[in-house]
Amino acid sequence: MQLPVQSQSTLYAESWEAAAGPEDLLAVARAADRAGFTYVASCDHVGIPRRLAAAMSTVWYDPVATLAFLAAATERVRLLSHVAVVGLRHPLLTAKQYATLDHLSGGRLVLGVGAGHVREEFEALGVDFERRGAVLDESVDALRAALGPEEFPEHHGRLYDFEGLGQRPRPVQERVPVWVGGSSPAAVRRAALKGDGWLPQGDPRDRLPGRIERIRRLREEAGTEGPFVIGAIAEPLYVGAPRWDVGRRTVSGPPEAIAESLRAYRAMGVDQVQVRFRSRSRDELVGQIGEFGAEVAPLLP
Repeated sequence: MQLPVQSQSTLYAESWEAAAGPEDLLAVARAADRAGFTYVASCDHVGIPRRLAAAMSTVWYDPVATLAFLAAATERVRLLSHVAVVGLRHPLLTAKQYATLDHLSGGRLVLGVGAGHVREEFEALGVDFERRGAVLDESVDALRAALGPEEFPEHHGRLYDFEGLGQRPRPVQERVPVWVGGSSPAAVRRAALKGDGWLPQGDPRDRLPGRIERIRRLREEAGTEGPFVIGAIAEPLYVGAPRWDVGRRTVSGPPEAIAESLRAYRAMGVDQVQVRFRSRSRDELVGQIGEFGAEVAPLLP
């Protein structure tokens, strides 16, 4: 699940999150950890321009700081950046931050990356917005080297060139998973050819099979092998019969009804589903997470 509180876009934030803080974030992450969730995720924005602030808000916690904070308070749940706009930073800087996070968490990092979409962020940091796709492509290659096993990583590309600079601690994982986010044709192709997984951008169910098939076809044509994780983002959920208006898109009802809805993703070829629960308070959200883990998750593949 994507964590509440740490990003508060009007597209998905609940009203109680505006006054929430670190203790609420901890409580939710610990609940997900106890309930057996695979990962908790945190977003990435450096700054939100005034033209977008009313819709996006300016509340966007730093993902490295947030996930490191939660790593010390959880035991097994993985820590996903969904997504890190890695093109805004030099790959050696990104590698230093996320390698340290993987080290401190005992190897629980999943590095989700994306191209970004806020022009002003790129301009303020001196990065070419129009070429952000090409920047991301090379950033992934450079990060593969910088997050690999070598103490002195080496990369020679058009944008980044480094060797002879040692970085320790190294990640605990021999290969840090890199999941590529986005649903544009370029993002899907990037995921297929450069990633270990795909994080779609809220695609409706009817669009997923075609994009999943394209990923498989691209990987087969390129001869790309190895594990690959297909993701999906489910509609909002509410376990049980809600006594308040949870919205017409929300899937609600008994555990079997929720599980039946989610099992449809497996039939499409999806490996992991990101869920979000409607809630009016932290306690209600923690309760929903607990009910899902106890009652719904055992009914899933």
